[in-house]
Amino acid sequence: MTENKNEREFIPLNIAVLTVSDSRNEETDKSGKRLVDLLEQQCHMLYEKKIVPDDIYQIRAEVSKWIANEEVQVVLTTGGTGVTGRDGTPEAVSILFDKTIDGFGETFRAISYQQIKTSTIQSRAIAGVANGTYIFSMPGSMGACATAWDELIRLQLDYRTRPCNLVELMPRLREK
Repeated sequence: MTENKNEREFIPLNIAVLTVSDSRNEETDKSGKRLVDLLEQQCHMLYEKKIVPDDIYQIRAEVSKWIANEEVQVVLTTGGTGVTGRDGTPEAVSILFDKTIDGFGETFRAISYQQIKTSTIQSRAIAGVANGTYIFSMPGSMGACATAWDELIRLQLDYRTRPCNLVELMPRLREK
């Protein structure tokens, strides 16, 4: 993907961040804080940040609230994408998708392989679009969040990225 940022103006997005964890709180939530820092460095706006336990119904309820809100364009979740008994983020959010963005998880694991080798098979990172809102679900580690943002999400949420990006497909922005 090419970064040709000379022809278009940046469009800031409202982004909600959800940390899924049974053990983290605001003081110990390094991954959620890292995502907030990264999105704000790119001049996007934090709409809201929350922490919920690894419970599919609580995850789904929070994400559902955001995708129903016309002011939220993107939801980033961190945590709950592994293979342990309580990891349920993919099950919680995938049922909400109108469309799945298969390339996100595939590409994330390919990039992660370069960093963590075969441990990447334990990641069930996924993305999709629901009610015009883009949802990216990443592992709970700070490194995984930074990799997903820096290598994939950041460019797709930048209207200036060519040849294409997700911002130009956002129906809520086109309607304004």
